[in-house]
Amino acid sequence: MRLTVNGSSREYTGDPNQPLLWFLRDELGMTGTKFGCGVSACGACTVHVDGAPVTSCVTTMGTLEGRTVLTIEGLDANGQHAVQRAWTEQNVPQCGYCQSGQIMAAAALLKAKPQPTEQDIDNAMTGIICRCGTYPRIREAIRRAAGLPTTAAER
Repeated sequence: MRLTVNGSSREYTGDPNQPLLWFLRDELGMTGTKFGCGVSACGACTVHVDGAPVTSCVTTMGTLEGRTVLTIEGLDANGQHAVQRAWTEQNVPQCGYCQSGQIMAAAALLKAKPQPTEQDIDNAMTGIICRCGTYPRIREAIRRAAGLPTTAAER
């Protein structure tokens, strides 16, 4: 089976039931995508498949023939994607474990809706759990990346 990962063509000949997460981490060495729960409940493993955010822990390799996968490593190798810059400027990470999933979900949101509403942000980020509770800074960073006004309460 062939798929594209971060712009490079890749071949996979293993078990079609293997989760994408393990192909990325174990076979390609792309460890930016994190394992959190293994059941699509936390969102730490979020990547894009054909531009849409998916949890890679439950996305099987057998569903990816001819598809395009984008990971945190492929978003911008130098960390200069608007969402990555906003994350840094807003000091979002604490432990950082969920951050690649959070960033990938936010990047997909802003690609689909460059000027998201508060409800759009809520809908896109629901299900991506931050154990440190930095949700106000995450929301602020998304607004910043979109060029939306910031809120005094979240500064």
